[in-house]
Amino acid sequence: MDYSIEVDGISKIYKLYNKPSDRIKEALSPIKKSYHTDFYALHDLNFKIKPGETVGFVGKNGSGKSTLLKILTEVLTPTTGRLKINGKVSALLELGAGFNGEYTGMENIYLNGTIMGYSREEMDKKIDDIVSFADIGKYINQPVKTYSSGMFVRLAFAVAINVEPDILIVDEALAVGDIRFQLKCMDKFLEFKEKGITILYVSHDVNSIKRFCTRAIWINEGQLEADGDVDTITDKYLDYLKTLDAQDNVGNKVADKGMDNAENGNNEAVRDMESSVDIAEIVSLTVTNSKKEETTDIVHGEDIKLTLRYYVNDTSIKKPVVGIALLRLDNLYVCGLNTLLDKVDVPWEKGYNEVTLEYNNFNLVGGGYYFDVALYDQTASVPFDYRTKYKEIFVKMGYIAEGIEILPHKWQIGKVSYEVCNRDKI
Repeated sequence: MDYSIEVDGISKIYKLYNKPSDRIKEALSPIKKSYHTDFYALHDLNFKIKPGETVGFVGKNGSGKSTLLKILTEVLTPTTGRLKINGKVSALLELGAGFNGEYTGMENIYLNGTIMGYSREEMDKKIDDIVSFADIGKYINQPVKTYSSGMFVRLAFAVAINVEPDILIVDEALAVGDIRFQLKCMDKFLEFKEKGITILYVSHDVNSIKRFCTRAIWINEGQLEADGDVDTITDKYLDYLKTLDAQDNVGNKVADKGMDNAENGNNEAVRDMESSVDIAEIVSLTVTNSKKEETTDIVHGEDIKLTLRYYVNDTSIKKPVVGIALLRLDNLYVCGLNTLLDKVDVPWEKGYNEVTLEYNNFNLVGGGYYFDVALYDQTASVPFDYRTKYKEIFVKMGYIAEGIEILPHKWQIGKVSYEVCNRDKI
């Protein structure tokens, strides 16, 4: 079968010298004496990617992911090995790398099209979509050196993503610009997936790789550590991160969404919501116990219900997502749920809306916890509103077990079984 990408035994070796003079000594040595050590940024990589696959790449900083992407985009050439690519490649790596500051935005669109192998006639057919997507108004005819950083990125992204490639390479580049622009980026990304375009997706957000990809490749210290089912590979990768003291338990932490912490009172705002909310805003989160009493003190093992209230101003959003994450006070990520993963449609009418989430047998051990809450786009990647430590709770429990959660269990002593969680002998 014809593959979109074939990587066969690729290595990238850099020569490392202790001092600059060693380069000269090595170059002039009559006996070809070596004064360098070889550093393998990549070592004997082998994999094939089928047309239409969406493959996520994971690996800690310095693992070789960026080097691999530059080889795949032919910015770098491998030291050894063979690379075969079938189709045109568009890469969202270093946005705007080919732009000329003296040229106008329009001139740079054609310049980048030429660099990517398109004729002027082909770019003429794409120009309206690119200009519309960038949405920078009259500045499209001004030199890009006069652009703000946001305008520059919008134009660069619009050029890269509107050329209808056969292969799209994305490296941490989907969250650019404001929320409205991010929504357009995500819609375009999903459109490419639906069209069967081959996508290579690199991100430090492992959850986004789980959402978008069906296959994952883990690069570690320049070598192919694992390749296969996305959930299996990413879970193994997270386990690996948890073992690294230098990473400070990165696998258990939630990414900082850059939103201000909300106070725990959750009082509904008295202001005019319609005039102050762009897309949607979280209003309140209440917790009720098994007695239907609102509380922040929960008895271990009881049933509780969360009610999230939010205000919607823009009803044009497709398939919005509600997310609720539970964390321990030391930021240990206990459980993250969202309506995308659970395939639940949420109400999204103009004005106030609410959803409820029920936990049966809240089995966490005693201590303090808190909830993060969020409203997202259909991919659960672009937050309309994200509140960290929005509601703190305290679980009351006697000394009956240790750890994080008490799993349902039985002791078998001879012919007698004891279901210890219920404290009753069966």
